[in-house]
Amino acid sequence: MRPAAFSDEEIITAGQALLATGRAITGFALRQKLGGGNPNRLKQVWDESLAQAAPTAPVSELPIEVAEAVAHVSANLVARIQQLAIELNDKAVKAADRRVAEVVRTAGEQRQQAERELADAAQAVDELEATVDAQQQQAQEQARHLAKAQEQVQAQAVELAQLRERLAASDDAARKSDLTQEQAHAEIAALRAAMEQMQHEVAQAREATAKVSGQLEATQAQNAQLLNAIRATEANR
Repeated sequence: MRPAAFSDEEIITAGQALLATGRAITGFALRQKLGGGNPNRLKQVWDESLAQAAPTAPVSELPIEVAEAVAHVSANLVARIQQLAIELNDKAVKAADRRVAEVVRTAGEQRQQAERELADAAQAVDELEATVDAQQQQAQEQARHLAKAQEQVQAQAVELAQLRERLAASDDAARKSDLTQEQAHAEIAALRAAMEQMQHEVAQAREATAKVSGQLEATQAQNAQLLNAIRATEANR
């Protein structure tokens, strides 16, 4: 870089000489005064010297009335900001409390509903179990009646067979004995009447047995349905 043709002091001296003559300070005026140099650099050096030499203007203080008004407004503004912050915080806290209360209330209602449903389910299970117990007792009673009826039918069948044997024996005895024909017929008629009565009783016993057997099957089907309902209720708990 080519060194500057004129120093800063020379440029400032030239500028002051121009000021003394009343001329405007421009880069070309400085160049003409110095007899050379870059007008832009000359003007820049002069401007920088003016900026350094210019005294700093003192800052004027605010009048007392203005300062007091500013302080009062500032205090009111700070107080208002603080009050606004308090109000916003209070609203936020109340809103949060309302949300928490609503959540707690909803949870409480759901818990009470669940408890009521569990209580209803438990009552339904108890009722079904009681019904099953009653049906089972009824089924057991019907089973005993069925067994008794079957025993009665078997006993009547044996007795009927015995009557038939007695009737056959009476026929043989009537033919071989000295009984009169009327007596033989009377005894045979009595045996036949007894046999017919026994057959009627056997038919009635079989009919009762069939009826009890049908009731027992219906009770067993009801028990199966009730047990399935109990299992479904227990599964839904």
